[in-house]
Amino acid sequence: MRSFGVIATASTALLAGVAQAALTPPVLPLIVRNPYLSTWLGNAREEPWKKWPMFWTGSEVGFAILASTPDTNTVFPLLGRPQDSLSERAKDYNISYPKYKGATYDASVTNLSYAIPAPSRGADDLHLTLSFLSPVTPSSTLRQSLPASYLNIYVDGDFDIDVYVDVNGQWVSGNRGNKIEWKLHRPEPVGGAEPLKTWIVKRQIEQELTEWSDQAEWGQLHFSAPTGVRHESGTSAVLRQRFSRTGTLQNDNDGSFRGIMDEEPVFAFSKSFRLGNISSLGKSKTSDSVMFTIAHIQDPIVQYASARGLTYMRPLWKSWFIHDEEMIRYHYGDFANADALARNYSDQLRVDAYESGSENYVDIVALSARQTMGATSFGGTPEAPLLFLKEISSNGNSQTVDVIFPAWPFFLYTNPRWGAYLLQPLIEHQLSGQYPNNYSMHDLGYHFPNLTGHADGRDEYMPVEECGDMLIMGLSLVNSLSYNTDAESQSIWSTVGNTNYHATSESAFALTSLGMHDGISDIDDTWGGGTKGVKQAQKWLRESYPLWKKWTGYLVEYSLEPHNQLCTDDFAGWLALQTNLALKGIVGIKAMSELANVLDYKDDKNEYQNISETYIEKWQEFGMSRDGSHAKLAYDWYGSWTTLYSLYADAVLCFHPSITNEILVSEESSDEPDFHAAGNLQHPLPLEKAAKNRKGDPQHPIKPPPERKPITKNFIPDHIYKVQSKWYAAVMQKYGLPLDSRHLYTKSDWEFEAAAVASKSVRSDILDRVANWLNETVTDRPFTDLYNTEGNGGFPGPNFFARPVIGGHFAFLTLERACGGTAAKAFEFENEE
Repeated sequence: MRSFGVIATASTALLAGVAQAALTPPVLPLIVRNPYLSTWLGNAREEPWKKWPMFWTGSEVGFAILASTPDTNTVFPLLGRPQDSLSERAKDYNISYPKYKGATYDASVTNLSYAIPAPSRGADDLHLTLSFLSPVTPSSTLRQSLPASYLNIYVDGDFDIDVYVDVNGQWVSGNRGNKIEWKLHRPEPVGGAEPLKTWIVKRQIEQELTEWSDQAEWGQLHFSAPTGVRHESGTSAVLRQRFSRTGTLQNDNDGSFRGIMDEEPVFAFSKSFRLGNISSLGKSKTSDSVMFTIAHIQDPIVQYASARGLTYMRPLWKSWFIHDEEMIRYHYGDFANADALARNYSDQLRVDAYESGSENYVDIVALSARQTMGATSFGGTPEAPLLFLKEISSNGNSQTVDVIFPAWPFFLYTNPRWGAYLLQPLIEHQLSGQYPNNYSMHDLGYHFPNLTGHADGRDEYMPVEECGDMLIMGLSLVNSLSYNTDAESQSIWSTVGNTNYHATSESAFALTSLGMHDGISDIDDTWGGGTKGVKQAQKWLRESYPLWKKWTGYLVEYSLEPHNQLCTDDFAGWLALQTNLALKGIVGIKAMSELANVLDYKDDKNEYQNISETYIEKWQEFGMSRDGSHAKLAYDWYGSWTTLYSLYADAVLCFHPSITNEILVSEESSDEPDFHAAGNLQHPLPLEKAAKNRKGDPQHPIKPPPERKPITKNFIPDHIYKVQSKWYAAVMQKYGLPLDSRHLYTKSDWEFEAAAVASKSVRSDILDRVANWLNETVTDRPFTDLYNTEGNGGFPGPNFFARPVIGGHFAFLTLERACGGTAAKAFEFENEE
């Protein structure tokens, strides 16, 4: 069982705090927890005081931070544009600007660093850091479910400094004309917890489950600080000018409720750091800090057409904290634990990504983690947890299958349990008979947060896409449960926690066995493994088997030659006989044969295996170009080509054992071993056994779980991988691999899935070109997945941004841990034959 405190020493130099970033993206996450608590630094290549922070849509959010030095009466803007409220001609303060030292980030933290000039010439600058923590905690779903983030302000120097932070009503409504109300809450301290005070801000008249420009029109902002800081609410200019003059606030509350921009009311805290004073020990204090937390609380979080009907869903965290105040107190007091868990994830991710790709890949996956989780909200109860997802920016659909699917590599690497919670609303709804079609639904509702289903069956028409996606995700989830040792787990965090399994629980994946690990409480139980994993997989599949079989029946009839329809790349339009789409459907049929195998349904297993093997032979005839050099966009589009990203599913589902387990490849297989089949299987880095394997010890065959026979023959022949890899090298553009021959735009999620099963040289080339794009793109929103590979790397229209699909950037890492751990040296060769 893995310890939180242990990380491999192979890349020790990378682990000294939040490492200096190799890339300079245009936008960085600040406070990002869910679709409505989502605040970003929109000008990350400039000084943070040049623009206001923004909501993911690009609209401004009032979030101002100032610092002042009392010895010189100088005020320094740090974040936002609070200087717009100040006067350049003021007699009792001066406006100056600090030296901005740049941003660093990892999967959970963004740090903005500054140097404040000393009051006296020749003295050292004071160093100030704004540290924003939105923790990704794969071993603690309870913590991940909290709609709250941390802001720590660290100072290090030998002169006094005051800091000021304010927020406004734009956090609780997208309509600047709406009236808001507020109060300062001072809860009674409990036990030894630090006393807090909290600004609570909300719309005067909340509109439940509605949005304005994608911002929630219900819910309350909770902005908390220790009681020792000063507070005040009032007109933004009045408070900022007062702080600039005096370095403090008046502990007063403006009781005149009004519109968000009507004499803009803000809610502020200030803290004075006395670093130049001599203590009783004769030494001056040179460093100090203060912590604030920001939470956006909603109850309900969504309405959902569950098996029992349309239901208002409470947040999952409400199962552990009845009152909002309890959650705020727990969250504030839990910083050390949350930080440790988040750091554990970030550090391991950094090591894995560096060994898998490069420093550029470290930054790309770090930027992708918070954005992926930022589209989700946890609901339900510990007995039946659910994770709800918004299709951010593209159209706002709820629980979109072909948005969950590209994000899936993130969930498999980080915590497959969360993937199960994403699929469960779709499965429950369709099992209840509320969806009339004989294929998988596209989404659970036209616009989040209203997951009202499609009783008329008229959701977006992607039948082969959604059936294939669900079957591939379903088998990968079962595979993630099926391991015998920690080293074979799909996610190393799956092995953390107690091994309890409650067979009588309503859900196969209940969250009712939280425990202690490494001195930290509220840690999930292990995800699968051994007999527990087999029981969980079988329970889950038995309950939902009719759906899997129905979807497979549709694919049997329609996937080999798909009629005119959309695929996940719906912006490209309708098209018949899509080669990549057909491959996805055929892989889905093959996946069903393995799902049937888990339940020992031999007839189904044999039927779907035979069909899929017949179809894959036909697909090669239909889908490959006449000269065999590449896959066509569509069977009848001669002269076209496509990124064949559905190959990734073949590899990640262990259907290509010459990649995923060379030793198990049948001697009778007609395929020759290829460039994918080199090296040793990767184990979790902290294990001593893993370190030995990386030095070259032979990897023993992975034992198949009970009831399942190992796959010993490649489903898709090796030469398909080889020719596609060569083709990608030939059609590469300035900023990456285009999606297909119709346009020069690309999808970064599919680029990474294609690269994961390409040669080392092609993989590195794609990675470097995407990194170059991230440094140079003119896009001005959170990490887009759809961009032009030429020109200025801008949006091609439609404009996609902040979407969870960039979880696909984890494709390298997920593949390397799939099927018990793929070859660590699988991509070491330099050139293709």
